[in-house]
Amino acid sequence: MFTKKNEDTGADSTSATKPSTTAAAKPASASSAPATAAKPKPAPSVLSSDLTITGNVVTSGDVLIEGTVEGDIRAHLLTVGEGATVKGECVADDVVVNGRVVGCVRGLKVRLTASARVEGDIIHKTIAIESGAHFEGSVKREDDPLVSKKKTS
Repeated sequence: MFTKKNEDTGADSTSATKPSTTAAAKPASASSAPATAAKPKPAPSVLSSDLTITGNVVTSGDVLIEGTVEGDIRAHLLTVGEGATVKGECVADDVVVNGRVVGCVRGLKVRLTASARVEGDIIHKTIAIESGAHFEGSVKREDDPLVSKKKTS
């Protein structure tokens, strides 16, 4: 501590002392900086049950839909709650449907729980459909389901 005060005030200290305090200080800050850069994961965005959104929702994070969305949704992790309704395309790395989706669902991992109601196509890399889920549409496996392939005539 005394050597650090000497460095801050500009007083001379021995060269043997400086490397030891600098060496001790750098690993602590270097090890804590990457840990905090990799650690902070924002909380998922929650669209509550009394909320209706008309328009598209785009995020690089996680989103939990409890209300109604009339538009497309793009996220990292998309969870459609039991009382939620989405009318539009859902695109995410992970999609968990507990509620109702009217539109195409695209995801690397798609899971329809027992309370899910999906009217539309599902394009996935892996899929799980629990007993009791209602699904009307087609299911297609693709290596990269997140890329929309539009037909050009």
